[in-house]
Amino acid sequence: MTNIVSHEIHLKTRPVGLPTAENFAVVSVSLPDPIPGQVLVRNIYLSVDPYMRGRMIDRKSYSPPFRLDEALTGGCVGQVVQSNDGPFQVGDYVLGMQGWREYYLSDGKGLSRIDPTLAPIQAFLGVVGMPGMTAYVGLLDIGHPKAGETVFVSAAAGAVGAIVGQIAKRKGCRVVGSAGSDDKVAWLLNEAKFDAAFNYKKVDDLRFTLANYCPNGLDLYFDNVGGDHLEAAIDRMNNFGRIVACGMIAQYNATEAASAPHNLSSVVSKRLRMQGFIVSDHYDRHAQFLADMREWIAKGHITWQETIYEGIENAPKAFISLFTGQNFGKMLVKVG
Repeated sequence: MTNIVSHEIHLKTRPVGLPTAENFAVVSVSLPDPIPGQVLVRNIYLSVDPYMRGRMIDRKSYSPPFRLDEALTGGCVGQVVQSNDGPFQVGDYVLGMQGWREYYLSDGKGLSRIDPTLAPIQAFLGVVGMPGMTAYVGLLDIGHPKAGETVFVSAAAGAVGAIVGQIAKRKGCRVVGSAGSDDKVAWLLNEAKFDAAFNYKKVDDLRFTLANYCPNGLDLYFDNVGGDHLEAAIDRMNNFGRIVACGMIAQYNATEAASAPHNLSSVVSKRLRMQGFIVSDHYDRHAQFLADMREWIAKGHITWQETIYEGIENAPKAFISLFTGQNFGKMLVKVG
């Protein structure tokens, strides 16, 4: 097997506001056979994540910005198709961050073998991957939920939010979620077993809605949205409540300063604790996360949804659709 032609997605220009197809390019590259100590991996699934939007801006952050005219890096699950005395055998499924490309060569650094008996291989990019662990450590280690408390989750039908709500239910909490369609709300209620959920696109006043669904106030808010969701949650928080700042997707494409929240002073008067976090700071919890998820999945306590686009060329379309609410659960691209 020589000179494999691999298609990959490059960042062509840096987006301003909502990304467009013109910001990306499909590029063909030729790969040689692996040299001694290398493997050739054929990607099967690519992860499409909101945090990647921040890496398209040329600024200092917890992850370096993507470079122009290079393949975008991100989570991927693939299978080893060639090994030249490499660290994995032909047929092994591996998880890595080599991202938006059909094939890649690797000496094994940054790759890990995955166990397909735990969950379908694409789930290692979702429920038992980075989004699932984000939900796990964000809720348990930052939020510290207690039985009987009321937990509100925004973007609750997303890859992170859905798992947050279900783990909170395992901990004995009352869980309320917001989502962007009636179908998502129905899934949260009927499948994920949230206690209450609402379609925020049909709501005129989020504060009034939260007051209806949370008559005894909020003890914990898991924020994936920011903006008006954060403002409404602060307004409804009980004294000494906790806010887990996971993401603020409402502001990722903003070209002007956010107009909300206006009530941050309530963080002081209500003695709230608000903390952001990055999941990569918590990988000492990875083994326990996998052990708990294995148990909960086996017992049917955790369910999830996936939105899958077909073909590497559709990765930009899948990414852009994250910001218009077209994903239901984890967004993935199936390469082959």
